Amino acid sequence: MADDRPNILFIMSDDHASHAMSCYGSRINETPNLDRIASGGMRFDNCFCTNSICAPSRATILTGTYNHINGVTTLGAKIDGRQENFAKLLQGAGYQTALVGKWHLGHGGHHDPTGFDHWDVLPGQGDYHNPEMNRIGDSRRIDGYVTDIITDLSLEWLEARDKDRPFCLMLHHKAPHRWWEPDEKHAEMYEDVDIPEPETLWDDYENRASAAREAKMRVDRDLSERDLKGPTPDGLSPEEEKRWKYRRYIKDYLRCVASVDDNVGRVIDYLDVDGAAKNTLICYTSDQGFFLGDHGWYDKRFMYEESLRMPFIVRYPEGIQPGSVNQRMVLNVDFPATFLDYAGVEVPGHFQGRSLRSLLEGATSDDWRTSMYYRYWMHLSQHHVYAHYGIRTHDYKLIYYYADALGQPGTVDDTKPPEWELFDLQKDPSELNNVFNDPAYAEIVPALRTELRDLQLAVDDEPYFKEDDL
Repeated sequence: MADDRPNILFIMSDDHASHAMSCYGSRINETPNLDRIASGGMRFDNCFCTNSICAPSRATILTGTYNHINGVTTLGAKIDGRQENFAKLLQGAGYQTALVGKWHLGHGGHHDPTGFDHWDVLPGQGDYHNPEMNRIGDSRRIDGYVTDIITDLSLEWLEARDKDRPFCLMLHHKAPHRWWEPDEKHAEMYEDVDIPEPETLWDDYENRASAAREAKMRVDRDLSERDLKGPTPDGLSPEEEKRWKYRRYIKDYLRCVASVDDNVGRVIDYLDVDGAAKNTLICYTSDQGFFLGDHGWYDKRFMYEESLRMPFIVRYPEGIQPGSVNQRMVLNVDFPATFLDYAGVEVPGHFQGRSLRSLLEGATSDDWRTSMYYRYWMHLSQHHVYAHYGIRTHDYKLIYYYADALGQPGTVDDTKPPEWELFDLQKDPSELNNVFNDPAYAEIVPALRTELRDLQLAVDDEPYFKEDDL
């Protein structure tokens, strides 16, 4: 007799900002196949990551724990596969489990994927064209474009699966991660299209912490010839040069997104034809948000909204109302508990997230979280972003730049003076005006600092304040 527990298809891209998805109201592109998931299920408008950088977010999603617990605080850390993860639990409960695409949590020893009957992953970040793939320790190079290849390999596994048992497939795309190399099909897409500029492209970082000014990820200053696929034309004014670089960057980024969208459509079409769609929980997300010229930046890392916010859309015909939208505050640490809940598997007590099933089924929970905790550990590495942590509520965001490496792997041991930022998200949704020292917020600041400490302690993290900021 066939097992009628729901299949789980968890599709995750890399650096795909929600404001580059038409189901989230994008001003710059269309994503018709991703829209199929949203229109057939639920769109979460307030989904956030707990550490906006690739490997740490992936570790949180896999283990259901914050990075100070799972050990993957930075890109310099590797996961210890001996710890519990949701794939192991699903596997132990009889699910067929597979991981195809980006892994990025280390290789060899205890760093290879665990909990999967089958895995076929990119080494490290991987290549866009003719990528090397590592199938359970056996590496080979495959001709073609990486987004197509990851989809092809996923469909092969789906076709060969035991159709009498439920599956969990983690289909993880490399795109649209830097260096934004599109496939041939989309190479000329948007060529004659004028992509709108973000409202904050010309941010001057006034009245903000020095961390914003010091970050090295400005579109006009820090994009390389490799990013831009060639040298900047001569004779441009500074304003013209910035616009030229933005357009070169954003068009290649969106071309990579278009390929992801096409391939998501291929998988949905397969499930429709296969007959499995009705009983498959399809989730699409990215490992974090991304700056699409917002604040004059590319990349992520900051607790600012475009980096913090994740897309999260879920379709399950058996239990989710089509076209529904949820405004509750949900986190990447919630994903594993959700998958286990749908599979009928008990959620371990040490998991730090909460199942979203009740929200997906339309319940209105009076005790849902109204604030979230964020921590970026990777001090000054790569893009010179200061280490920081903070709290986001529905109305405010408080960020503390403690700006210290604290001996974390892959960080730069160069301590900076501590700074605070406070943004009133209702009055200043673009986060341009730091009101931490504004007397009008004199009562808000201590209340948020207290709540920040409470959130830290609730997730077993250690509050850290420098002596000059106690």
